Amino acid sequence: MIKSELVQRIAKRNPQLFQRDVENIVNAILDEITNALARGDRVELRGFGAFSVKRRDARVGRNPRTGAPVSVEEKSVPFFKTGKEMRERLNDGGP
Repeated sequence: MIKSELVQRIAKRNPQLFQRDVENIVNAILDEITNALARGDRVELRGFGAFSVKRRDARVGRNPRTGAPVSVEEKSVPFFKTGKEMRERLNDGGP
C-alpha cells in the first residue's frame, strides 16, 4: 500500500472528513515520526510496532563489479519492530 491508497481508505471509512484533511493528518503523523527519529527518539505505537534508529559503524566494503575495497561511512538507519498484536494478527490470520 502506498500513502495515497492509505489516505483514500481512511477517507472512505470516514466520510465526514475531506480527503485533503485526511491527507494532511497522514502527512502530519509521518512527519512527526520522521522528526522524532531524526532527533534520535524512539516512536512506539502500541499494538502496531516501534520505530527506532540504529547506527551502522564505518566499515570497508567491496565494489561488487571489481572487488576493490570501498570505505563505507558510518550511518544511521531506521529500524521497525512489529508489536505483539500485529505479529499475532499476521501469524494467526486475524481480522
